[in-house]
Amino acid sequence: MNTQMNDSIADYPLHLNMNGKDIVLRTMTVNDGSAMFKFARGLPTHDILFMRRNIAKQSGIDKWIRDIEKGLVYSIVALLNNEIVGYSTIHLNELDWTRHVAELRVSVSLDLRKHGLGRTLIREGFKLAVTLGVEIITSRMTPDQKAARTLFEELGFRNEAVLKDHMKDQKGQYHDLLVMAVNVDEFLARRQAYGLT
Repeated sequence: MNTQMNDSIADYPLHLNMNGKDIVLRTMTVNDGSAMFKFARGLPTHDILFMRRNIAKQSGIDKWIRDIEKGLVYSIVALLNNEIVGYSTIHLNELDWTRHVAELRVSVSLDLRKHGLGRTLIREGFKLAVTLGVEIITSRMTPDQKAARTLFEELGFRNEAVLKDHMKDQKGQYHDLLVMAVNVDEFLARRQAYGLT
């Protein structure tokens, strides 16, 4: 982990009260595999559909842990009563020509939705990406995930592309894939111009 990253995690763990629930945010470690697997098994199938890997399978969790160890993925987990109830992840790119681009992924358990946790995790992931020197942050979802789209739009994400039938679920049905993105410098400059820093 680089020095920049160590500076960014100095604020963790972060203790929050969200609608009377005591939530702790901290960085994910290689020891969180089984807790993340339990969290993933409680997610709706549609949520798993657009993920980089199927984290409802042990092989998906194992790959996630290996990517954390390699420094390709940085994750923040949200805990309620010591159980994972959400996460925010930055996936870095290995290709030289896309090293300035990273993908932000966020997921929250059904019980904690509409409590502000998703918004918080998106913001924390954004801050993490900035600390890592990312210039463009992307996110992928299905077009029908309206609540998620709204949260990302708050951070300046805009629709980049809709890729028709790019996802296929376990039942063999096709789904479109929406790609959203934000240029970090442009977004931060707009916030500064409006006195929102």
